[in-house]
Amino acid sequence: MHAASQSPWRIIYDLRARAIFYQIVCAASVVLIAYFLFTNATGSLARQNITTGFAYLSREAGFVISQSPISYQPSDTYARALLVGIMNTVRVSILAAFLATVIGTLVGIARLSANPLLSRLAMVYVDVLRNVPLLLFLFLWYAVIVTSLPPARQAYQILPHVYLSNGGLIVPALQWSQELTYISLALIAGIGLAFPFARKMRDKRVVTGVERRRWPLVLLAVIAPPLLFFAVLRPTLAMDWPEIGRFRIAGGAQLMPEFVALLVGLSLSASANVAEIVRSGITAVKKGQWEAAASLGLHRPLALRLVILPQSLRVIIPPMTSTYLNVFKNSSLAIAIGYPDLVMVSNTIMNQTGQAIEPIAIFMMVYLSLSLCISAFMNWYNARVALRG
Repeated sequence: MHAASQSPWRIIYDLRARAIFYQIVCAASVVLIAYFLFTNATGSLARQNITTGFAYLSREAGFVISQSPISYQPSDTYARALLVGIMNTVRVSILAAFLATVIGTLVGIARLSANPLLSRLAMVYVDVLRNVPLLLFLFLWYAVIVTSLPPARQAYQILPHVYLSNGGLIVPALQWSQELTYISLALIAGIGLAFPFARKMRDKRVVTGVERRRWPLVLLAVIAPPLLFFAVLRPTLAMDWPEIGRFRIAGGAQLMPEFVALLVGLSLSASANVAEIVRSGITAVKKGQWEAAASLGLHRPLALRLVILPQSLRVIIPPMTSTYLNVFKNSSLAIAIGYPDLVMVSNTIMNQTGQAIEPIAIFMMVYLSLSLCISAFMNWYNARVALRG
């Protein structure tokens, strides 16, 4: 009887039960606050006769987007315009993250160089880029590209049919077709096939102790599917050659100055952070690892690639996740130089439709979803390279 009377008190003092209770209370509070804000906003908009909801996405957009990775016309819907903005944001973010990783890794290694001139130059590079706001870099690169290059009629011809002007870089382009889309998908499938194939060959080498050259077979696994599709589909390969006209350069593929300025600004700014992350990761590896590699006859660059960098990844990956997230979120500054990213397209839609809450909610959800995807991938990779004891 006494034990039964005390059972409710045991639940109250149970740390696990209280933790679950607190989480339920917090989640319910967030839901209630969100519901209150939503009903309050919709009620205020209804009193002002302002339309709410997402029905506007099916209406005609009616505005031009200067850069689009997919076909887009002003007669398309707002939903397709938003898709163009999302793809522009993702494209420049991925390219900037890749370039920042490559440049930052090289600068981080240079910071540890025994050459004092090289290490000091790398230090100046990092200090300058880390202490100047990114927005100023975007304005700087955009001004350099637009004001220092000639107009289209006097464009520099770097190579045959390759022109550079204040309108951007124009290069010959392959006229795309559906067959080429299938071949590209086959190439992606080949790359996905190559990873487990290379891992299987590595495991076999560990078991048998026999060293074999893996790269020819891995390369064959990558190129075999697209070559097979190419032989079956027989696509027509036609080039679109740019030519200088009276007022502009017609044809070809164009890299707009806004895209180049944003890409350069994001890449260089993020590379400074990557350089410090790489430097700290390398210095976190004990000095004895360098000595052990040297005792095996490995010269310093080879020791860095085979021994030091693989161990430093355990230190490098977690802060690199934050850097990649910052690159993706900082791409929203593109609106300052006129690059049609998700924020700029959403801002145009808000001005035309008079609906602000829905476009803001959409691009908030897009940024949240893509950030969570980046975090999930980096956490998965971090778990793979983590030290298991």
